[in-house]
Amino acid sequence: MILPGLTGVSMADEPERLPPPPFWRTRYFAFDVLSRRDYLDPIEIRRIIRRPERREVQNDGRIRLWGYVASLGGYLRVVLLSDGETVHNACLDEDYE
Repeated sequence: MILPGLTGVSMADEPERLPPPPFWRTRYFAFDVLSRRDYLDPIEIRRIIRRPERREVQNDGRIRLWGYVASLGGYLRVVLLSDGETVHNACLDEDYE
C-alpha cells in the first residue's frame, strides 16, 4: 500500500510493530529506546499522541509530535510511523522552539 501524498513510501517499508499495552510501538522503541531513556513515561507519550502541541510530517511519512512534560521540565518529541499510531522513537528535545 502506497501512502497518500508520499511518493515511494509504503507500509511495507516500515518496521515490525508490537501491540498495546501501552500503545503500538516498534521493536526498536520497545527494546532499544526504552532501555536507554529511563525518563520516558508511557502515560506522557500517550498524552502527546492524543494532543500534541506541534505536529510535523517528515519526508519519509513519519510523524513528529511535541508536547511539554512538566516532570522533565521540557518538550518531549515522539516519532510515529507513517500509520500515525505506532511509536518509533521518543526523546527530550532540548532544541525545541
